[in-house]
Amino acid sequence: MASDLDFSPPEVPEPTFLENLLRYGLFLGAIFQLICVLAIIIPVPKSHEAEAEPSEPRSGEVTRKPKAAAPSVNKRPKKEAKKKR
Repeated sequence: MASDLDFSPPEVPEPTFLENLLRYGLFLGAIFQLICVLAIIIPVPKSHEAEAEPSEPRSGEVTRKPKAAAPSVNKRPKKEAKKKR
């Protein structure tokens, strides 16, 4: 009766290329998300230059005025009413 039991490991097919790609892609995505969350949680000290002169804009930055709302691309321009004769 002891000889009837089969203790060999079950046959598992080898993962395909797409399965491996999906597996490692999910791992990389999880690592990226953890890095992003840690970047939000852990404060980064500011440089001394930014603290010394906060009122002056940097030379590379250009102050822009807010633009008026651009007309929607999907909307057609209104047609002028034809004159009645």
